[in-house]
Amino acid sequence: MDPLTEEARLAALRSYGLLDAARPAVLDELSRLAASVFDTPMAAVTLIDSDRQWFAGKTGLAGDHTSRATSFCAQVVSDRRPLVVPDAREHPVFRGYANVTGDPHIRLYAGAPLVDQDGHALGAVCVLDHRPRDLGDRQCDVLVQLAGQAAGHVAAVRSRLLLAELGAELSRAVRREEDLVATVSHELRTPVTSIQGYLEMLTEDEALATYRPLIEPIRRNGDRLVRMVDHLLAGARPAGVALAVDRAPVDLVAVVEAAVAACQAQLRHREVRCTIEVAGARASVRGDFARLTQAIEQLVRNAVTFSPVAGSVRVVVSYVSGSPGVHVTDDGVGIPADELPHVTERFFRGRHARGAAVGGVGLGLTIAHDVAVAHGGTLSVTSAGPGAGTTARLLLRRPVAV
Repeated sequence: MDPLTEEARLAALRSYGLLDAARPAVLDELSRLAASVFDTPMAAVTLIDSDRQWFAGKTGLAGDHTSRATSFCAQVVSDRRPLVVPDAREHPVFRGYANVTGDPHIRLYAGAPLVDQDGHALGAVCVLDHRPRDLGDRQCDVLVQLAGQAAGHVAAVRSRLLLAELGAELSRAVRREEDLVATVSHELRTPVTSIQGYLEMLTEDEALATYRPLIEPIRRNGDRLVRMVDHLLAGARPAGVALAVDRAPVDLVAVVEAAVAACQAQLRHREVRCTIEVAGARASVRGDFARLTQAIEQLVRNAVTFSPVAGSVRVVVSYVSGSPGVHVTDDGVGIPADELPHVTERFFRGRHARGAAVGGVGLGLTIAHDVAVAHGGTLSVTSAGPGAGTTARLLLRRPVAV
């Protein structure tokens, strides 16, 4: 075999992760099936390494591997076609092999090449007997089919291995992201909180009243930094860890009023008018007041952020159709259709947000979505397209009487 071809074949073989590994049960089962079909005491799925023959599946054979120098299957790999030896004692090459003159006293050997989807002959499926006999054409066809089955199973094993490696790498990437977020959050929050405390003291000092116009922007930007850190902490929860909620009867109107109140500074700054409406018979839900307020606040802040200056935001607390919820609608820039499926993904920021350098880290809708799911509800976002505004709907379940 050409050295370059053999090098490529060996590289392909090792990519399957089967050498020096536990035998896959499915390949042992295939070996037993082959032995049963051909009525032989021995059968194997072999892989031909550089200097050995590895049994990836076997029945009736001892050990995990043998020398390539005395391997019938190595000849099958080299020729890339089935090989039938009715009586090894009569073969000019094989009759001197130790496995013919001694244990396991091979007489009949029949093997078909195991060829992967890239065309590499990795090994063979073979059946062996202590007594000499021949195989017919039909039996050879069956052996070739079994080799094809083995190739499929081997490919499936590699696919599972690659998926496991990918999953492990993704887990490491997620852990690195979470560690980074936690570190950055801590390093930001501690000094900003200290700064905010000193700003409060300065604001209350009447002797510094003339400096308040300078202090106020600092305080406002400090609040913005604190919110950003809170977003990072709330939105970067480890994957698979459920958001904890404390359930009690909650008035959704009170939740919305608290959320809108938290957005007053932003509303005034952008001169946006926010109205609250109630549709349907008022009822409460079982939920976490703080979490729900946090979620609605994110929806309102998003609406205000993407509304035009002096625009309007409409918040409707709806008890219609048995699913209480909150609908937040703005008359802002809207969301392109191709971005809508991604708006609740962590750190997702649309083209407009990036292009217009809109503040934020892309976690507001993620937080709202997680809160909705933790309450057994849903969050959906719709938009007719650029310039048509956006509506976010947080729907809950199981209303109870007030």
